[in-house]
Amino acid sequence: MFTTKVDEFVAHNGPKITYSKTALGTEFFIRSHDLLFEQGINDIDINVASWDEVPCFFQAGETSSIPFDIFAASFYLISRYEEYLPHVKDMHDRFPVEESIAYKNGFLEKPVIDIWALKFLEQLKNKFPNYEYSNREFKLISTIDVDTAFAYKHKGIVRTVGGFFNDFVHFRFLNIWNRLLTLLNFKKDHFNTFQELLKIKTEYSVTTLFFFLIGDYTTFDKNISSANSKFKSLIKSVADYAKIGLQPSYFSFKNVDKLKKEKLRLENIINTPIRFSRQHFLRLSIPETYQHLIDIDIEEDYTMGYANAVGFRASTCTPFYFYDLDFEIQTPLKIFSFAIMDISLKENMQLTNEESFVKIQKLKQEVKNVNGTFISLFHNQTLSENSNWKGWTTIYKNMVID
Repeated sequence: MFTTKVDEFVAHNGPKITYSKTALGTEFFIRSHDLLFEQGINDIDINVASWDEVPCFFQAGETSSIPFDIFAASFYLISRYEEYLPHVKDMHDRFPVEESIAYKNGFLEKPVIDIWALKFLEQLKNKFPNYEYSNREFKLISTIDVDTAFAYKHKGIVRTVGGFFNDFVHFRFLNIWNRLLTLLNFKKDHFNTFQELLKIKTEYSVTTLFFFLIGDYTTFDKNISSANSKFKSLIKSVADYAKIGLQPSYFSFKNVDKLKKEKLRLENIINTPIRFSRQHFLRLSIPETYQHLIDIDIEEDYTMGYANAVGFRASTCTPFYFYDLDFEIQTPLKIFSFAIMDISLKENMQLTNEESFVKIQKLKQEVKNVNGTFISLFHNQTLSENSNWKGWTTIYKNMVID
């Protein structure tokens, strides 16, 4: 029960928590910061301190039962308040990791909100030992982005000839040989790893979601044409064994008409409503992108993460509903933050296979410590075992084993 009436609060005999500037008695007291009582977006000074070696901010003073306002700090991080503030965007018009409070203060790779919640629970147990609390279980969700379903096949005559020419002028003669063998059906297209992914899904009972890029061809969107019958057949066959989501194209993140068009296109292929998505190139502009996803009845989004770093962009490994600060409302769009992306580890962070797996296991353990949801982002080509991704099938298998 929540109340703002002092007489009702005093009369209650059960466990009580005060969230205000001053305590009313000997109840559990959390001294409030002004943030949750304000309207609009304001530039707020953040001074990061420590709560038993866990980073925290919005300090509450000695009279508070815990040393900071856990509710305001959690809201600041999970609402992505800092992404509404003025900042310099990166080359893809994204909020850069370097601008985040978590990165600047060294806690990006820790789900601090979940850590705070567990520490808060321990304090409540000490104060109210007879009160019963529910527990949750660790979950793992593997998400697969399908930016390019095939390396060589089903790309049409113009793109195929262009591919041969491009390999030739760059002296990539092995590529020419592999491309030729694949097109003549002497060799399997090495990006076509869908049977292997589905086999791993079944063998290890892994919750696996596939996100198909189905937008028109552009400089940044280079998947097979959505009109290609082989591509349609692939999507349908994957949909028989796993859930399918939309990967909106590069130029759709502020364009609701493109979003509608691409969502309808994918729904017509699998004859099922599309309920979840992840933006291509992780292009996310808060709140516009989320507002557009809500407009087209997307219920879950998996874009929350960084391209150039691993960790927890919203400082949590728990799915949450997007709160729109523009309209001051909780929306029906549920946000699922991923902790690691294959390309981040290998290409952007330049880690070796061994270093990548150590980083994956470290972040997975952080999530296990708080019984959260560990979400990975891989691509179909990551399991190709070609020269770029040698050994990554083993990394993927070892990651999904609990």
